[in-house]
Amino acid sequence: MQRVRIEYSKGRELQYTGNLDMHKVWERTFRRARLPLAYSQGFHPQPKLQQAAPLPLGFTSSAEIVDVWFDTDEPLEVLTQRITETAQPGIQVRRISLIPPASPALPNLVNAAAYRITCDDPLPETEIQARMEHVLAATTLPRERRGKGYDLRPLVQSLTLEALNPLTLAMILTSLPSATGRPEEVLEELHIDPFTVDIERTQLLFAQS
Repeated sequence: MQRVRIEYSKGRELQYTGNLDMHKVWERTFRRARLPLAYSQGFHPQPKLQQAAPLPLGFTSSAEIVDVWFDTDEPLEVLTQRITETAQPGIQVRRISLIPPASPALPNLVNAAAYRITCDDPLPETEIQARMEHVLAATTLPRERRGKGYDLRPLVQSLTLEALNPLTLAMILTSLPSATGRPEEVLEELHIDPFTVDIERTQLLFAQS
């Protein structure tokens, strides 16, 4: 059995394809590539696939990661060629590597995510800088999600202005099972409508071992 890590980009063709449907996308890819998936044990065996972190609907990404277990022992070069050639439109394979089967679960490695936000509506530099400084200077940013209150501020690790034309922001947000920062909520604190921007995840940051 092989554990393979695939790093890939998810483009606009798939930006409204959810996490569960992405599993099906990959299953079809592996069937086309003639790579036999390994399955979990139990009454309802499932293909052994792990996404690093769910990507919200509407986002694109240049930093997606999936681990998959194959019931085969193909050389890395063969795996790379077959997967790259059969990946569907919207997926650009960036890197494929072999991972020790007993390595930690992929979702447990992620502790932060970086995003790039592009907005077509211009704002004066002094205005956007003032809004960003207000967010970063805040001691708390009370929010509510699914009926529960929480503080967004400690989840914002960094917030920077990359460009003015078009307006481009970069942010790094904590991403843990117990606490995950959402870029659209940061945008709301900046008084920017999240439905008028493009959001791209640019990096998944792993906890230091």
